[in-house]
Amino acid sequence: MTILGLDPGTTRLGYGVIKTAPGFKYIDCGVIQPETTDRALRLRFISRRLNKLIDRHRPAAAVVEKLYFSKNKTTALAVAEARGVMLLILAGRAIPIMEFTPNEVKKLVAGWGRSDKRGVAQAVKMTLKLPRGLRVMDDATDALALALCGAFKTGTARLSGVDKH
Repeated sequence: MTILGLDPGTTRLGYGVIKTAPGFKYIDCGVIQPETTDRALRLRFISRRLNKLIDRHRPAAAVVEKLYFSKNKTTALAVAEARGVMLLILAGRAIPIMEFTPNEVKKLVAGWGRSDKRGVAQAVKMTLKLPRGLRVMDDATDALALALCGAFKTGTARLSGVDKH
């Protein structure tokens, strides 16, 4: 099973792709980073790149980080807009969606809900046996952690976003 993890952000969207069974296998990761400050053009860029990513990897499921409370309303709105685009594309392509909060990701991947980024990154690196020398941005590491959460919870997490009709 191929799982796509997506970490929405205001300036970068991290993605990570893994395969499951047997075990976990790293496939791809990176960031989608629009070069414009125009909000509508940024969302269109994200949409196009995400569709290309889905075409290339054909994920059976996707995992998106849940929006958490933010003191900065402008930042929260920008992240919510990016999440909306991602959820719309995934639902439109009938890809089942799982969502996890940052603390849920930390607990599932690193074993503790208050782990720092370094602890999560180390757990991702060890679990996926990332290639030596692979340089991964934090956003992509977070996306790989999300994909792992989806793999851990595939049998028990509630999948949404699939039109059964």
